[in-house]
Amino acid sequence: MKIENIPADIKSKSLKEARDEINEILIKLERENLDINNIEQVYKRLINLNKHVENLFKKRSNEISNL
Repeated sequence: MKIENIPADIKSKSLKEARDEINEILIKLERENLDINNIEQVYKRLINLNKHVENLFKKRSNEISNL
């Protein structure tokens, strides 16, 4: 998944905001009986959030390496 495939509302989130939403989604998935269509949407959002967090870490790692 490339960075340009991540929705703008996710790309604009800070690391803390993304982590908080990831935690909310995980709790929701564990507690609720969601229909298959809803699970797919929630799971895709979770994947995009995770990729965004990964990209933030890569960016910060590169910044540190260039110091």
